[in-house]
Amino acid sequence: METKDIKNLENIKKLAALYFNTLKMTDDKAENYIGEIKFLNYYKLSSVIKNILQLCILALDHETHKVSETGKNQTINVEIILELVLQFFPLDELEFLDEINELLQTEI
Repeated sequence: METKDIKNLENIKKLAALYFNTLKMTDDKAENYIGEIKFLNYYKLSSVIKNILQLCILALDHETHKVSETGKNQTINVEIILELVLQFFPLDELEFLDEINELLQTEI
């Protein structure tokens, strides 16, 4: 490899270490990754699970979903579900792609 190619590869490895944060490789090295979700407490975890299940029920058949009739606290909290999805959004990895693209553009 040429010196410039080696330097570019080293830069890419440094960038990858900085930006690849959404998934972590498992210890068994079986090409599996772990995505971490952070919760304030067990109540928040159970609330997210409950809301996801309610949303799935509603998506399957809105006629059988009578959750709102059983009480005010039984409605689907979409905000909780969106917060969960936001934790999985790979913003760091997308920034990494921008950095790689910039490196490639300087090569042309």
